[in-house]
Amino acid sequence: MPRKVTKAVIPAAGLGTRFLPATKAQPKEMLPVVDKPAIQYVVEEAVRVGLTDILIVTGRGKRSIEDHFDRSFELEYYLEEKGKLDELREVREISEMAAIHYIRQRDALGLGHAVAVAEGFVAGEPFAVLLGDDIIAESNPLLEEMLRVHERYGRSVLAVIEVSRDEIGLYGAIQPEFIEERLAKVVSIVEKPAPQEAPSNLAAIGRYILTPEIFDCLRETEPGRGGEVQLTDAINLLAQEQAVYAWQFEGGRFDVGNKLDYLKATIEMAIDREDVGKDLREYLADLVQRKKLL
Repeated sequence: MPRKVTKAVIPAAGLGTRFLPATKAQPKEMLPVVDKPAIQYVVEEAVRVGLTDILIVTGRGKRSIEDHFDRSFELEYYLEEKGKLDELREVREISEMAAIHYIRQRDALGLGHAVAVAEGFVAGEPFAVLLGDDIIAESNPLLEEMLRVHERYGRSVLAVIEVSRDEIGLYGAIQPEFIEERLAKVVSIVEKPAPQEAPSNLAAIGRYILTPEIFDCLRETEPGRGGEVQLTDAINLLAQEQAVYAWQFEGGRFDVGNKLDYLKATIEMAIDREDVGKDLREYLADLVQRKKLL
């Protein structure tokens, strides 16, 4: 019987250079999507499926992430005194939603290295990795489906999505061996291949369920381009030693490290909100009509 996954690791040590100058003095994970920082959506996703023991891997200049998930007694006192009880409840829920731990990745040595520093926290158990750059819509049951695959086979599971051949060079591309609809064994995975050399156009995106054997593979993985240790390379080693599965999904995912996807996420999440959705939909419809007339 596979051990139940209860822990999640969220790497959040990147510099966010694609969003400069906005990220010069604040972490990219704290950029707001409507009225929540991006990383809060990721933590909430983990909590929804029962992963309430969470390690956030941070780096220099990321203290505001810790402050966000901590208690803010001065703010809570102010809200209580002013009778702003809805806001008070929401602020308190942020600090109570999970047991959140932090560790620093002292050197920016890549995603593989960021996962490796979580070994002590994982303590020999299977665990989830959720990248803060990828926001999964609340309506998308991706992580729940991946956990079911892990419970069935007791092995690592990657989330994959079909992308165009032109885009595959931005991702880790898998060589799949489908065993049923949407579920494949990973024969191999290669990081950022040239489009003509990619084994498929199925790209691994920022959700993983990993067995603890990944740490041995990370120790065997040599640094690649830029001196970084690639998680993809370690997963490729793991796939040669034990079965690794890929779960294919569609839609409901935003790469908020990409400016266009960040804007899409903000708009799509806002139009579903009760407080601003109706007015925003009307504004967008009016905007489209006005721009057509120019």
